[in-house]
Amino acid sequence: MADTSTQSIQVQASLDQVAAVICDFPRYPEWADAMKQVEVLEEYEDGYAAQVRFVIDAGPLADDYTLEYAYAEDLSRIEWHLVAPSKMQKTLDGSYDLTDAGDGTTTVTYTLEVELNIGMLGMFKRKAEKMIMDTALKELKRRVESLARA
Repeated sequence: MADTSTQSIQVQASLDQVAAVICDFPRYPEWADAMKQVEVLEEYEDGYAAQVRFVIDAGPLADDYTLEYAYAEDLSRIEWHLVAPSKMQKTLDGSYDLTDAGDGTTTVTYTLEVELNIGMLGMFKRKAEKMIMDTALKELKRRVESLARA
């Protein structure tokens, strides 16, 4: 059964700046350590990625999978789901919800639902999910804020 986790972080940048980094998939390997290769397979008419293939290597967790994306018109929500089961994952659904705080900052809420193909004790699975979410949000924050200052 899939577990859902949610975590938030405050980013010193506008919603548009945060969304721009999230939507720039080919550049993920520049700032997301586990991402070894990212390729946009299909795009919508507006140029946003519809399907994206990821090759990750995070030590014991290495995988190759494709996600399908959907976007709110104002990019305040970017969500995805796994197109087909991969070597490691049965289910991978998630979203970024972006909220403009009105002071030049954006709250990013990351929700992730994962069901793995490999057995893992609940305690270890929750710890792995927390680590994945912590890392993803911190790397996103670092990337967005470094570009916003540039």
